[in-house]
Amino acid sequence: MHCSYYVAERCRSCTLIEQPYADQLAGKQTHCEHVLGDVAVGSDDLVWSAPVASAESGFRNKAKMVVGGTVAAPTLGILDETLLGVDLRSCPLYPPSLTEILPLLADFITRAAIEPYDVARRAGELKLLLVTQSPDGELMLRFVLRSQEAVTRIRKHLPALQAALPALAVVSVNLQPEHKAVVEGETEILLTEHETLTMRLNGIDMHLRPQSFFQTNTDVAAALYRQAQQWVDELAPATVWDLYCGVGGFALHCATDASGATADRDVVGIEVSSEAIASATLSAREAGLDRVAFATGDATVFARDAGATSVVPAPDLVIVNPPRRGIGAELCAWLEQSNVQHVIYSSCHSGSLARDLAAMPSLRPRRARVLDMFPQTRHYEVVMLLERVHS
Repeated sequence: MHCSYYVAERCRSCTLIEQPYADQLAGKQTHCEHVLGDVAVGSDDLVWSAPVASAESGFRNKAKMVVGGTVAAPTLGILDETLLGVDLRSCPLYPPSLTEILPLLADFITRAAIEPYDVARRAGELKLLLVTQSPDGELMLRFVLRSQEAVTRIRKHLPALQAALPALAVVSVNLQPEHKAVVEGETEILLTEHETLTMRLNGIDMHLRPQSFFQTNTDVAAALYRQAQQWVDELAPATVWDLYCGVGGFALHCATDASGATADRDVVGIEVSSEAIASATLSAREAGLDRVAFATGDATVFARDAGATSVVPAPDLVIVNPPRRGIGAELCAWLEQSNVQHVIYSSCHSGSLARDLAAMPSLRPRRARVLDMFPQTRHYEVVMLLERVHS
């Protein structure tokens, strides 16, 4: 992938950009097997599927643009080492359908007189623009502001922006008043009638609310969900828990089979984000999946408390999709001591996955697959199917 910003040394985020893509993909497979070591590679029956490749460019469905510069000439991109804005509107990681709207957003900043936040001076209002595009081309736009000072002006000029961007379905303001490296705050002000963006993957509609997480690579995320769905269909568990469920991607795919038919199983999804759970619940209701239930809560606490009662027994299969730190010692211990027969573990950090696998020796890796969610970087996703070994 050619990038003029990289060549000019204005942005060096894509650390593998000089490697041929085939070498990147092979290197990630090798790295994953090396990091997992004897915990996974030494498993007698472990089968690695071919890694899932991504498009080399234009794969990101979300643009996280730090806003710098001035009201008259805002920059959309990143900050350099001196905390000045570097404009990256033509970043090749974004599809043309995303990059072509960024000049309109820059013009909107000027028209609405929203002062970009100056990190060095701790002055100004607009910190970031977060733009997400659905597979159908609809858009969600979020303004991350320091305060509500500009909200009235954003409301005033929003109709003109909507007229210029008919695909703009959801617009909101997020308030992040603190001076620290946190992308967003707790308060969200919705500015449109529509509250969710529909992410349609594998024939399943998933609703995405402004503060809900979704994978940035739509095609590879779809492949990840299909892989988990295939394993679940083969195992045919009667009960499934999807822990760290987010907006319900795994749970909704487990509630249906590859043909789209409703599966004969009960599925529970648990996520700490109430916004994500609201999204997942709406998706299940609209799809008519009445055997799927979502609840807000901590995954470890839910497993520990629910699994200890006869009212909510441990399921046949558990799916975990934790943040980079992994599922942690307590949930590992619960899974190790439970009678859960299979675990599907989706990880964005093979190091924490290796640590967690070592803490669950009774659950042995049987199948695994690397998915290149983040081309041009060293990051990737790996999904594994674990099976309980009875001594």
